[in-house]
Amino acid sequence: MTETQACDLFVIGGGINGAGIARDAAGRGLSVIMCEKDDLAQGTSSRSGKLVHGGLRYLEYYEFRLVREALIEREVLLNSASHIIWPMRFVLPHSPNDRPAWLVRLGLFLYDNLGGRKKLPGTRTLDLRRDPEGAAVLDQYPKGFEYSDCWVDDARLVVLNAVDAAERGAKILTRTACSSIRRENGKWAIEMRDTRTGVVTKVSAKAVVNAGGPWVNDIIGRVAGTNSKRSVRLVKGSHIIVPKFWSGQNAYLVQNNDKRVIFINPYEGDLALIGTTDIPYDGAPENVAADETEIDYLLKVVNRYFKEKLRRSDVIESFSGVRPLFDDGKGNPSAVTRDYVFDLDETGGAPLLNVFGGKITTFRELAE
Repeated sequence: MTETQACDLFVIGGGINGAGIARDAAGRGLSVIMCEKDDLAQGTSSRSGKLVHGGLRYLEYYEFRLVREALIEREVLLNSASHIIWPMRFVLPHSPNDRPAWLVRLGLFLYDNLGGRKKLPGTRTLDLRRDPEGAAVLDQYPKGFEYSDCWVDDARLVVLNAVDAAERGAKILTRTACSSIRRENGKWAIEMRDTRTGVVTKVSAKAVVNAGGPWVNDIIGRVAGTNSKRSVRLVKGSHIIVPKFWSGQNAYLVQNNDKRVIFINPYEGDLALIGTTDIPYDGAPENVAADETEIDYLLKVVNRYFKEKLRRSDVIESFSGVRPLFDDGKGNPSAVTRDYVFDLDETGGAPLLNVFGGKITTFRELAE
């Protein structure tokens, strides 16, 4: 047992939300300790679709405030981190059997104008029989639309936030599990354990932020010994990596019969990243993996639109992450809000802020 350390704010979780909160708080002059039981971006934050985007499909669920906020943040992040975030054009082949063309046009018009777009080019209509972006697309999709969003190196974004937090005075502790937090005399008495050596360290903090992502409920109950009226809903999202099967640096967004949309993005030069699925998940977050049903689903969606047919043997790699979505009671996983929700427990004068949900795109706004 080492000597007790003291801080203003103790942050649990080294994903994008935890790192962003640590950075923001340290920049405001607070003394901050952030602990992560594994490595930075070990969980959901490194298993995303690698996009900084407004969330075009969220418009269908009337999430206008979320889309506007995300589009504004997209511009902010593109300006401040252009070395790891860069523009990408997305081609949306249109099928009259799915969403009607007028609805797609309306959605793209709102997407172009909700967030004060400045740097990125706007939407345009494509003739996929003539425009080069349509060369790889089946002839039955003669029309398409092209719009802008951004690509991000997600894990590096987390690391850079943690590095910046450290430069502002925060202590960033990886391979360090928070084993218990208890209120004592208006403060938090915290024990954390080095997962490599087993050494236990005590911390006294004025406030705690639980940014545990998929583990947020576990931290509320097992680690803090408290309760919350709110809860997290775990939804698995899987991606596959295949050889890139089109020329050009544009990405594609395609619609499936079940109304889900799938991104097909250039990845690491000559590869393509395809995803994602939306599957309810009740297992241990650290054990999540893409299953054969999900892989087949993604392959079938792609093959519905493109001339080159992908086979199971084309899948080089797959990965899966668990989205810690705020449980808003909706039955369809795709309809569950991607917005973030805070739960503040100030019992005994020692605040505990639990963070539910959130997106990579809106991490900075969440942290503020």
